[in-house]
Amino acid sequence: MIARFIVRTFGVAAIASLLSIPVAWAQPQPSASAVALATQLLEIKGGIGAFDAAIDGVIVHHKGNLLQINPTLAKDVNDVEKLMRTDIAARRQALRHEVAVGYASAFSEQDLKDLIAFYKTPLGKKIIDQEPKAGEASTKRAQAWIDKYAGDVIVKMRAEMKKRGHNEY
Repeated sequence: MIARFIVRTFGVAAIASLLSIPVAWAQPQPSASAVALATQLLEIKGGIGAFDAAIDGVIVHHKGNLLQINPTLAKDVNDVEKLMRTDIAARRQALRHEVAVGYASAFSEQDLKDLIAFYKTPLGKKIIDQEPKAGEASTKRAQAWIDKYAGDVIVKMRAEMKKRGHNEY
Protein backbone atom coordinates (compact mmCIF):
# COMPACT_ATOMS: atom_id res chain seq x y z
CA MET A 1 0.00 0.00 0.00
CA ILE A 2 2.75 2.43 1.01
CA ALA A 3 4.92 1.31 -1.91
CA ARG A 4 2.06 2.00 -4.31
CA PHE A 5 1.62 5.48 -2.80
CA ILE A 6 5.34 6.24 -3.18
CA VAL A 7 5.44 4.95 -6.77
CA ARG A 8 2.33 6.96 -7.64
CA THR A 9 3.74 10.10 -6.01
CA PHE A 10 7.05 9.82 -7.85
CA GLY A 11 5.22 9.03 -11.08
CA VAL A 12 3.07 12.14 -10.76
CA ALA A 13 6.15 14.21 -9.91
CA ALA A 14 8.01 12.86 -12.95
CA ILE A 15 5.10 13.63 -15.28
CA ALA A 16 4.70 17.11 -13.79
CA SER A 17 8.39 17.83 -14.29
CA LEU A 18 8.23 16.66 -17.91
CA LEU A 19 5.16 18.83 -18.54
CA SER A 20 6.95 21.84 -17.14
CA ILE A 21 9.63 21.71 -19.86
CA PRO A 22 8.97 24.66 -22.15
CA VAL A 23 7.53 23.77 -25.54
CA ALA A 24 10.15 25.99 -27.17
CA TRP A 25 12.81 23.44 -26.21
CA ALA A 26 10.94 20.68 -27.97
CA GLN A 27 10.66 22.56 -31.26
CA PRO A 28 13.49 24.15 -33.17
CA GLN A 29 13.19 27.93 -33.29
CA PRO A 30 13.06 29.49 -36.75
CA SER A 31 15.95 31.64 -37.90
CA ALA A 32 15.82 35.42 -37.73
CA SER A 33 15.66 35.56 -41.52
CA ALA A 34 12.68 33.18 -41.55
CA VAL A 35 10.91 35.37 -38.97
CA ALA A 36 11.66 38.45 -41.10
CA LEU A 37 10.22 36.71 -44.18
CA ALA A 38 7.15 35.65 -42.19
CA THR A 39 6.70 39.24 -41.02
CA GLN A 40 6.93 40.43 -44.62
CA LEU A 41 4.38 37.81 -45.70
CA LEU A 42 1.98 38.82 -42.94
CA GLU A 43 2.37 42.49 -43.87
CA ILE A 44 1.57 41.72 -47.51
CA LYS A 45 -1.47 39.67 -46.52
CA GLY A 46 -2.61 42.34 -44.06
CA GLY A 47 -2.54 39.94 -41.14
CA ILE A 48 0.35 41.29 -39.13
CA GLY A 49 -1.94 43.37 -36.94
CA ALA A 50 -4.65 40.74 -36.59
CA PHE A 51 -4.08 40.38 -32.86
CA ASP A 52 -3.34 44.03 -32.03
CA ALA A 53 -6.82 44.54 -30.61
CA ALA A 54 -6.05 41.89 -28.00
CA ILE A 55 -3.53 44.21 -26.36
CA ASP A 56 -6.13 46.92 -25.82
CA GLY A 57 -8.66 44.27 -24.84
CA VAL A 58 -6.43 42.99 -22.05
CA ILE A 59 -6.01 46.48 -20.63
CA VAL A 60 -9.71 47.30 -20.86
CA HIS A 61 -10.67 43.96 -19.35
CA HIS A 62 -8.44 44.35 -16.32
CA LYS A 63 -9.40 47.99 -15.89
CA GLY A 64 -13.04 46.87 -15.75
CA ASN A 65 -12.18 44.20 -13.18
CA LEU A 66 -10.40 46.74 -10.98
CA LEU A 67 -13.32 49.16 -11.23
CA GLN A 68 -15.74 46.41 -10.23
CA ILE A 69 -13.71 45.74 -7.12
CA ASN A 70 -13.73 49.39 -6.08
CA PRO A 71 -15.52 51.92 -8.35
CA THR A 72 -14.46 54.81 -6.12
CA LEU A 73 -10.88 54.41 -7.34
CA ALA A 74 -11.74 55.32 -10.95
CA LYS A 75 -9.22 58.17 -11.12
CA ASP A 76 -6.35 55.97 -9.95
CA VAL A 77 -7.45 53.08 -12.18
CA ASN A 78 -7.58 55.47 -15.16
CA ASP A 79 -4.08 56.71 -14.32
CA VAL A 80 -2.80 53.13 -14.12
CA GLU A 81 -4.48 52.37 -17.45
CA LYS A 82 -2.58 55.27 -19.04
CA LEU A 83 0.64 53.91 -17.53
CA MET A 84 -0.07 50.47 -19.03
CA ARG A 85 -0.55 52.07 -22.43
CA THR A 86 2.90 53.73 -22.41
CA ASP A 87 4.59 50.56 -23.63
CA ILE A 88 1.82 49.48 -25.98
CA ALA A 89 3.97 49.99 -29.09
CA ALA A 90 6.67 47.68 -27.72
CA ARG A 91 4.04 45.14 -26.71
CA ARG A 92 2.49 45.30 -30.18
CA GLN A 93 5.89 44.59 -31.75
CA ALA A 94 6.46 41.67 -29.38
CA LEU A 95 3.05 40.20 -30.22
CA ARG A 96 3.64 40.64 -33.95
CA HIS A 97 7.00 38.91 -33.54
CA GLU A 98 5.29 35.93 -31.88
CA VAL A 99 2.77 35.71 -34.72
CA ALA A 100 5.61 35.82 -37.25
CA VAL A 101 7.48 33.09 -35.35
CA GLY A 102 4.34 30.95 -35.66
CA TYR A 103 4.36 31.38 -39.42
CA ALA A 104 8.13 30.92 -39.65
CA SER A 105 7.79 27.67 -37.70
CA ALA A 106 5.17 26.34 -40.10
CA PHE A 107 6.93 27.19 -43.37
CA SER A 108 10.49 26.89 -44.61
CA GLU A 109 12.35 30.00 -45.70
CA GLN A 110 11.88 28.93 -49.32
CA ASP A 111 8.15 28.45 -48.72
CA LEU A 112 7.95 31.96 -47.28
CA LYS A 113 9.86 33.41 -50.24
CA ASP A 114 7.56 31.59 -52.65
CA LEU A 115 4.46 32.75 -50.79
CA ILE A 116 5.70 36.36 -50.82
CA ALA A 117 6.35 36.12 -54.55
CA PHE A 118 2.89 34.63 -55.10
CA TYR A 119 1.05 37.27 -53.07
CA LYS A 120 2.77 39.95 -55.15
CA THR A 121 1.28 38.50 -58.36
CA PRO A 122 -2.09 39.70 -59.69
CA LEU A 123 -3.76 36.48 -58.52
CA GLY A 124 -2.15 36.74 -55.10
CA LYS A 125 -3.35 40.33 -54.77
CA LYS A 126 -6.82 39.23 -55.85
CA ILE A 127 -6.86 36.54 -53.18
CA ILE A 128 -5.89 39.09 -50.54
CA ASP A 129 -8.65 41.40 -51.73
CA GLN A 130 -11.41 38.86 -52.37
CA GLU A 131 -10.81 36.16 -49.75
CA PRO A 132 -12.62 37.98 -46.92
CA LYS A 133 -15.63 38.54 -49.18
CA ALA A 134 -15.54 34.94 -50.41
CA GLY A 135 -15.25 33.66 -46.85
CA GLU A 136 -18.21 35.73 -45.72
CA ALA A 137 -20.33 34.65 -48.70
CA SER A 138 -19.35 31.02 -48.13
CA THR A 139 -20.24 31.23 -44.45
CA LYS A 140 -23.67 32.70 -45.27
CA ARG A 141 -24.31 30.02 -47.89
CA ALA A 142 -23.18 27.25 -45.52
CA GLN A 143 -25.42 28.61 -42.76
CA ALA A 144 -28.41 28.73 -45.12
CA TRP A 145 -27.71 25.15 -46.19
CA ILE A 146 -27.36 24.01 -42.56
CA ASP A 147 -30.63 25.76 -41.63
CA LYS A 148 -32.45 24.02 -44.51
CA TYR A 149 -30.89 20.68 -43.62
CA ALA A 150 -31.88 21.13 -39.97
CA GLY A 151 -35.46 21.74 -41.05
CA ASP A 152 -35.44 18.61 -43.22
CA VAL A 153 -33.94 16.51 -40.42
CA ILE A 154 -36.49 17.55 -37.78
CA VAL A 155 -39.39 16.89 -40.17
CA LYS A 156 -38.07 13.39 -40.93
CA MET A 157 -37.23 12.66 -37.29
CA ARG A 158 -40.72 13.67 -36.16
CA ALA A 159 -42.27 11.52 -38.89
CA GLU A 160 -40.19 8.52 -37.80
CA MET A 161 -41.11 9.09 -34.15
CA LYS A 162 -44.82 9.23 -35.09
CA LYS A 163 -44.41 5.93 -36.97
CA ARG A 164 -43.14 4.47 -33.71
CA GLY A 165 -46.20 5.71 -31.85
CA HIS A 166 -44.75 8.88 -30.33
CA ASN A 167 -47.24 11.59 -31.27
CA GLU A 168 -45.93 14.25 -28.84
CA TYR A 169 -43.32 15.29 -31.40
